Parts: sequence; structure tokens; C-alpha cells
Amino acid sequence: MRQLISKKIIIYLCLLFLLATVNNNSIKNLRFPQIEKIEISGYSLDQSSQVKDIIEGLKSKNIFFINQFELKKNFFSNNVIEELSIFKNYPSTLIVDIKETQFLAVTKKDGEDYFIGKNGKLIKKNQSITQLPYVFGDLNINEFLEFKKNIDNSNFEFTQILNLYYYKSKRWDIETSKGYLIKLPRENIGEFLNLFIRLSKEKNFNDKRMIDFRQKGQIILDAK
Repeated sequence: MRQLISKKIIIYLCLLFLLATVNNNSIKNLRFPQIEKIEISGYSLDQSSQVKDIIEGLKSKNIFFINQFELKKNFFSNNVIEELSIFKNYPSTLIVDIKETQFLAVTKKDGEDYFIGKNGKLIKKNQSITQLPYVFGDLNINEFLEFKKNIDNSNFEFTQILNLYYYKSKRWDIETSKGYLIKLPRENIGEFLNLFIRLSKEKNFNDKRMIDFRQKGQIILDAK
């Protein structure tokens, strides 16, 4: 009886060893799919060596273990990018769709010109876009975005703006492409811009170049 039990134990141990050996070899030979193709849409890699380096670093990596959160964080370190989606097309293709931010204006910081992006970031100016207004002053980008929102909600066209002047009091002046200087109060910006539109259609307004809305209950007009 003891011999029979001993033989069974030996058989079990041999089967266990064989099973473990087969599993180890399978694990060693198991290969996860690597990224062989990366498709980029909405963005040219020639525009940024930074984005190009990120893409190059993805090649031959395991597609299963790509951390999308960390990858998006790397992409968004490029201030031009506003939106990003990443799709894993198994077994070996990574699809990256990039949306660039819209340039709204130009401003100066530390002696250099920067685009102000719709995404609330400053992008170093490396191309010429003549239609954009120039913003003077120690700019707060959130204040600018809120200001533009007020303009967009009015009848005044943002494209009419030649220069913007931002003051520490959080007040704005607008210089238009037609030579008008509009001095705005801190509040009710949209209402005063609509009023400017109505006044500009009056016949006796033709020789006026400075419109001052800063004083409550008063409108100061000047030929400038």
C-alpha cells in the first residue's frame, strides 16, 4: 500500500514539474504585439520636433501597455495642441488625432512675441499672421479670454481690432482698423460695444475718433 502511495506521489510530482516547464516556456515565447504603425491626423510633424520625438519614442513599444494618460500629458506639453484623442487599432496601429488651437492675438512677454491661443496658452511666434490684433500690457490670459467672449457675444466684430490695450485696473481699450479708439469701462463691455456700433452709423459721428465710455452716465466723443 505504501509503495502504491509513493508511486502516486512521484507521478504527481512529475506531472507538476512538466506542467510548470511547459508554462514557463510558453511565457518565454509569448510575444505581445508592438506598435508598427502610427497614424497622425490634424498635425504635421514638421511643425514640432517635440511632437516628432514623442512619436518616434512610441515605435516598437508594446501597444497593450501604452499609458494614454501619460502619453496625452506628453503631447499637451506642446502649447499648440488644444484637443487630442488616441485610439489603439489592434494589433499594431496607434491612431493619434490632434487639434491645434486657434491663434487669437499676439502679445509680448520677456521681450519676445507670442501668439495667444484659444486654449489659454502662449505659443512662441514663429510665423507671420498679419490679421491678428496686438495686445499691449501685462496680460492676464484668462482676462483676455473673458474679454473676447464678451466681444463675441456683442455685435462688434473681433476682426475689426487692430490693437488692444490692457490695464492693471482690468480695463481695456480697443483701437480699430478704421482708426477709432474705444475706451471701455470694466463692466457691461458687450452693451457699450453695441452702443458704439449704433453711434458709428450716425452722420455726425464721421469726424469722431475717440469714444470714451469710462464715466458712468456719460459718453465723451473726441476727434482725437
